[in-house]
Amino acid sequence: MKTAIVIMSDPRAGEEALGRLFNGLAVADEALKAGDHVAIVFNGAGTRWPGELAQPQHPAHALYHAVREAVHGASCGCAAVFGATQSVEAAGLPLLKDKALPGTPGILNLHRYLTDGWHTLVF
Repeated sequence: MKTAIVIMSDPRAGEEALGRLFNGLAVADEALKAGDHVAIVFNGAGTRWPGELAQPQHPAHALYHAVREAVHGASCGCAAVFGATQSVEAAGLPLLKDKALPGTPGILNLHRYLTDGWHTLVF
């Protein structure tokens, strides 16, 4: 099975956003352990998460590092809009811009997961 996990919740939005992140990473962990192909991407305000997750004291730090092999990156255009470009780069993630979008440096093409038959979950 192929599962794409799209993290869009904003870490500045409090407990619900943290819950969404945890659930997304938990599904990724379970899928990886089942031998599935997994892609975790950060999109929208979710591009702020990599900078947060790089901090060892963050409650999701260990879980994030357990699934880090499946993290493909963060949307370049979204990171630019939400002021997260530097923190994404500092976290060592690629800025994905495989879809041209006017007024942006390019964004992550989420549609390709659908056309390629990935089960796509948004958190």
